[in-house]
Amino acid sequence: MPQILGQFCITVADLERSVAFWEGVVGLPVQSRTEIPGVLEAVLQSPHGGARMQLAQFLEREGPVDMGTAFWKLYVNTDDCAALYERVVAAGCEVVQEPQRLDRWPVTVAFVKDPDGYLLELIEYHEGTRPGVPDPKDFVT
Repeated sequence: MPQILGQFCITVADLERSVAFWEGVVGLPVQSRTEIPGVLEAVLQSPHGGARMQLAQFLEREGPVDMGTAFWKLYVNTDDCAALYERVVAAGCEVVQEPQRLDRWPVTVAFVKDPDGYLLELIEYHEGTRPGVPDPKDFVT
């Protein structure tokens, strides 16, 4: 009985601000929107595959998202870490680590915080991704 991780959901303080960031800056298009009592939601996914991300704004909560200690980071696979890093920084993301090629793995990574404070690891694989993980470099035109 196989399992596949299909979607995860994160809380955001302002759905439209988060959609503007994830769709307009990062480049993940909105696939659907839903409104249920007390919650606005948007689901985003690359047209090239990978997991779906659901953004949820709870209408009766105000202020920043309480990060707690359970969540660490979101990975964003990219064909060009430096270029995506420049775009997200220009959009106002807090820099945690500039792009750096790692000796231990054939990747370049950068770390930033998105508008809600989530830590994002921007990662560019130089020798392809693991089996089953779409490689953004396969879709560059």
